[in-house]
Amino acid sequence: MTGFSLLLPITLSTMAIVLLAPILPQLLADFSDVPGYEYWVPMILTIPALCVAIFSPLGGMLGDWFGRRRLLLGSFLVYALVGVAPLFLTSLPAILVSRVGVGMAEALIMVLSTTMIGDYYRGAARDKWLAGQTAFASISALLFFNLGGQLGVFGWRAPFWVYASALLMFALVQRHTWEPRRAEARDRAGNVGWAGFPWGRMLTIMAITIYGSVFFYTVQIQASSGLHMLGMSDPARIGFLTSIASIGVPLGTLLYSRIGRWPVRGLLMIEFAVLAVGFGVMGMARTSEMFLAGCFLNQIGAGLLLPTLLVWAMSLLSFEVRGRGAGLWQSSFAFGQFLSPVLVTLLSKQAGGLLPAFGLLSLGALIGAIIALLVPFRRGGQSLAGAVAHG
Repeated sequence: MTGFSLLLPITLSTMAIVLLAPILPQLLADFSDVPGYEYWVPMILTIPALCVAIFSPLGGMLGDWFGRRRLLLGSFLVYALVGVAPLFLTSLPAILVSRVGVGMAEALIMVLSTTMIGDYYRGAARDKWLAGQTAFASISALLFFNLGGQLGVFGWRAPFWVYASALLMFALVQRHTWEPRRAEARDRAGNVGWAGFPWGRMLTIMAITIYGSVFFYTVQIQASSGLHMLGMSDPARIGFLTSIASIGVPLGTLLYSRIGRWPVRGLLMIEFAVLAVGFGVMGMARTSEMFLAGCFLNQIGAGLLLPTLLVWAMSLLSFEVRGRGAGLWQSSFAFGQFLSPVLVTLLSKQAGGLLPAFGLLSLGALIGAIIALLVPFRRGGQSLAGAVAHG
């Protein structure tokens, strides 16, 4: 139950965007009298991710300085409060401010829950629970997309009630976790310095994470547009088929549980190669079936890549700096999410369309595989489990 209590909060990051996607047309219609609404209303969905990118490092520092559990419990309460606030707010600016609050609370929740998994578990157990976050987030996306659509029948405000589920997570974490303690008495006052932080290796992992995150979110964001270009017009069918293709992510995570102890270098080569093949099939697709096959393959690579990077990062971090390291990693991943649609749009303009842009993304992922082959990443010859044991 301790592990489950720390896995469940990862679904709140998915909820922040996916739950509201089905009601976006209703929001646009309701606030159409607001100047610039076509730009401001979509930010209701995207602001939390940007806040995660900005505030995750701060959340990690606060966790290292003041303790993880108390901040995590307080973040659940704030998330629930500001999450349901749009039920009662009438102005678009007020709703956007509440969404900033959601993003700040989400940053703390994601960083601190991940940090506590690193505190509680070691070796293969740590790998399992960290990889489980990817599967949980992907599966919850399927649930929230459908739940948001069903509740949207009752008006655009109704889905915001789901944010109150953070109170259930508060109860689980309060019941099944405890405040991790430092073994050394000299650290009881908190470690406010960065001594011992593995900057060189963490910056490498952060750079790869930003690069990989762009690929990770491309299918989830762009698949519906690709299907539309291939002649599919039914929104319900597009949403359903996209969600089916996204099952590749938890399948990739399941595969990671079998091969996750392979050398990091080899894992990265395989993962970027699978992403490249998936993008290549998508770019050459002339039918929706072929396109979805490419999406599915791509998502398997994405499901392998995310836990590889997260476990690699966490294996390098000692207790005193683990929160800061988790915050920097989470910020990198969220920043890649923010960049993904921007870069795909730019590539589409350069390549002459979305489908040719997937071909360029395939080339980009292939470059990632080549870099993994050529660059001697530190501990590249050891397994992740070995990195945990020695790091």
